[in-house]
Amino acid sequence: MTVRTRIAPSPTGDPHVGTAYVALFNLCFAKQHQGEFILRIEDTDQTRSTRASEQMIFDSLRWLGIEWSEGPDVGGPHAPYRQSERADIYQRYVQQLLDDGHAFKCYRTTEELNELREQRKAEGNFSALKQDDLLLDEAEIARREAAGAPYVVRMKVPTEGTCIVKDMLRGDIELDWAQVDAQILMKSDGLPTYHLANVVDDHLMEITHVLRGEEWINSASKHQLLYDYFGWDMPVLCHLPLLRNPDKTKLSKRKNPTSINYYRKMGFLPQAVLNYLGRMGWSMPDEREKFTLEEMQAEFDIQRVSLGGPVFDLDKLSWLNSVYLRDDLDDAQFINAMQQWAFNSDYIQQLLPEIRPRVQLLSDVMPLAGHFFAGIPTLEADDFEAINIDQDRQVALLQFLIWRLEQLPEWNKASIMHQVQQLAAHFELKMKVILAPVFVAITGQLSSTSVLDAMAILGSDITRARLRNAIDILGGVSKKKAKALEKEYKGIEFDA
Repeated sequence: MTVRTRIAPSPTGDPHVGTAYVALFNLCFAKQHQGEFILRIEDTDQTRSTRASEQMIFDSLRWLGIEWSEGPDVGGPHAPYRQSERADIYQRYVQQLLDDGHAFKCYRTTEELNELREQRKAEGNFSALKQDDLLLDEAEIARREAAGAPYVVRMKVPTEGTCIVKDMLRGDIELDWAQVDAQILMKSDGLPTYHLANVVDDHLMEITHVLRGEEWINSASKHQLLYDYFGWDMPVLCHLPLLRNPDKTKLSKRKNPTSINYYRKMGFLPQAVLNYLGRMGWSMPDEREKFTLEEMQAEFDIQRVSLGGPVFDLDKLSWLNSVYLRDDLDDAQFINAMQQWAFNSDYIQQLLPEIRPRVQLLSDVMPLAGHFFAGIPTLEADDFEAINIDQDRQVALLQFLIWRLEQLPEWNKASIMHQVQQLAAHFELKMKVILAPVFVAITGQLSSTSVLDAMAILGSDITRARLRNAIDILGGVSKKKAKALEKEYKGIEFDA
């Protein structure tokens, strides 16, 4: 048997360090057994998936040194490797489940589902919705079917008992069927949910081992049941511990930069980032902290993974990066690293429209455009004193802007400006006034190049990190204040 592992990210935003972490462990496990590592794109969410995000996944993983033998961009014997291109395959298997009585068409509307849940909650019943709860009588099903009403396909799930799932690190995991709902397998648009596509693709692509984050443990019973329904052997499961913030909460973009793009733009070396990810819950036999990908592959043993949540500590990563910069790069390599990072023609070409109209001497360039070649500006609260908005309102607008920017499907000047314009209308302020604290947060100065252009060039994660930094400089947001801001934010009517 050839060991085959995979990573299956969704192209719905910036590439996440958690994706790289799981990809690294899948790659090392496959190489340890002389096997194959595959990249698959799970893009069934057609409203959020983009080819630009997909390309960022390819670029960021390759920047780290992670390569795959099969995938959308390299092909392979099990193509296509994008789920959106496999819809006819999933339709066949959904029909098989329906024909065998393991699934059913559910015509329930969103309103009916909400009413069912509220009714059960009022009765003190917190078990999941099953097929008996959801099925309509035959006459009503026939009426809705004749009317062309939309429906989803759900799997039938046991109403009682437990499911035992075997895990390479955790042993037998016992899951209660009462807490497992009649999972949607096929959405009303004809595309599969993750659960069906994951099982079908893993089987057809001959995946032997599935290493994934522990957040998928509760889905394992659904997947195991689907394998039983199809009569297939299930891959060996291994649920890796989630990356954590220093406060032990789940790593999230609301507390830490999570995009690989952020670390790339900040000037981290790819080998340092990959090395650090390799330390997330795993260690070399001799416990050394600095090692290459090749050394990790040679020594990799999945049983050395610790189940305690590994802490993604930015200070520790920065220290490791400094070791690589000092010890591994000679002068020529250091210069090359700087050129690849920011001092290259492609990047500087983006800056020229911002710089050339504003300079008289070449020596004007760095004071004017230094924020394009920097990380997080060094700021003080006094830097915001000259702005004609009180501090609490500055914090509110910066926080609201972060939340709006997190929703952007495409990162460009026009989409950023649209969000700022909506906030200006809410705060009843002119654009120039509302952009003042944003200007200081992003550029670190009171005068510089266009802040909207700067945000577009710097990218989403660097931009949000600088806005979060400004909020901290202005006193931060307490839990009480956060609740008040969230309430106000939810009351704003934003355009799409």
